[in-house]
Amino acid sequence: MAKEVAGYVKLQVKGGQANPSPPIGPALGSKGLNIMEFCKQFNGRTQDKMGMVLPVLITYYKDKSFDFVIKTPPAPIMLLEAAKLKGGSAQPNRNKVGSVNWDQVRTIAETKMPDLNCFTVESAMKQVAGTARSMGITVTGTAPWEA
Repeated sequence: MAKEVAGYVKLQVKGGQANPSPPIGPALGSKGLNIMEFCKQFNGRTQDKMGMVLPVLITYYKDKSFDFVIKTPPAPIMLLEAAKLKGGSAQPNRNKVGSVNWDQVRTIAETKMPDLNCFTVESAMKQVAGTARSMGITVTGTAPWEA
């Protein structure tokens, strides 16, 4: 017999650095879940992604047990790393703060493919390029599908 799902919790945690302090402690503690068990499991599964911000979807059940799925890092964070920036533009339509090339966009799109709702790498690249545009980051060069 399958466990009965009680709910979901979405968090963004740095890889290999989960600890019971906020936001993890209060989010899981209010549901009656074992915070230290989550931290141990998460840190064990994300040793190779140390320091990267990773979204986590935690499914918790009526018997206070839980499962979690670790997603790929958010596209804006990957774009900031690729452009070597601290943050995006406050006015992205007027002030451009950095640039990335199409090869970097392709790398980010291929990394994000499992979590995006698209079927081809080209459509994933268009989504990532749109995110870059909304952050004030320009994409330099000619798009591969226009060449």
